[in-house]
Amino acid sequence: MSATVGAGRQQAFRATFARSARLFRAFLAEQTDPDLFYGQLAEDSAAQVDHWHPLSGALMLDVGGGPGYFARAFEARGATYVSVDADAGEMRLHGREPGPRTVLASGAALPFADGSFDVAYSSNVLEHVADPWRMADEMVRVTRPGGTIICSYTLWWGPWGGHETSPWHVLGGHRAARRYERHHGHPPKNVFGESLFPITAEAGVRWARSQRSARLEAVVPRYLPRPLAWTARVPLLREAACWNVVLVLQRRSAES
Repeated sequence: MSATVGAGRQQAFRATFARSARLFRAFLAEQTDPDLFYGQLAEDSAAQVDHWHPLSGALMLDVGGGPGYFARAFEARGATYVSVDADAGEMRLHGREPGPRTVLASGAALPFADGSFDVAYSSNVLEHVADPWRMADEMVRVTRPGGTIICSYTLWWGPWGGHETSPWHVLGGHRAARRYERHHGHPPKNVFGESLFPITAEAGVRWARSQRSARLEAVVPRYLPRPLAWTARVPLLREAACWNVVLVLQRRSAES
C-alpha cells in the first residue's frame, strides 16, 4: 500500500521530530485548552490516515468519535465522515453538540451492513473497551474489500497507559486508581476495569495476523518520529517505548 497525499492544499503526513514535539506541547494543554489539543490531534490524525488511504471521496467511519473534533479535519481532506460513539456524554464533551452523521451505538455491534465504508478508523478507544478485538472485528466487517482499517490505541505499559493515573498504573490499575482518589478527592474519569483496560501491542498484532478477511499492512508508533519507527517492530520494547501504536490493515477481496 503506497503513501498518498491528501486532497487540495492539505499537507502530506511526515513523522518528523518537530511534529512529535508539537503534539507533545499540545498534549500538555489538554486540560486547560482542549480545543487546541484536540484540534491539532485531529489534523494530524487526518493526515496520518490520508497517508494510508486517500480520503478524497472516501466514506469513512470513526468509531468512538466523541465530541466531533475530528470531523472538520477529515472532511477538509475530502472524506464523508460518519461517527459512532456509545456514550452520549462524550459526544457533548467540552460543550460541543453532535454533528450530522453521528450515531449513538456500540462499537462492538456497529449498526452498518458489511462492506459499508472505505475507511474504518479508531483513535484511542480500544483501551476503553472490555473486549477490544470484538470491536476491531466489527471495524473489519463494515469495511469494503480494498478498504483500510486503522486502529490506534494507548499501550498499557507505556508512560500514559493509566491515563490520568499514570505512571502509577504500572504498579497495578486498582492501586493507581485508589492513589488518584486519595490525592484528588474524587475517582479518576477512566476507572480501571470499567472504562480503562490493559491492552498491549502484542495482542493487537496477534489479532491482526489472525484475520482471514484483512491483511496487516503496518505496525507503527503513532506519535514517534520516523527514525524511531523501528521500535514498533520489537516485541517487549514497543510496549513501553511506543506510547501508542497504530495497526493498519487492508480488507481482502473475496477472491484473495
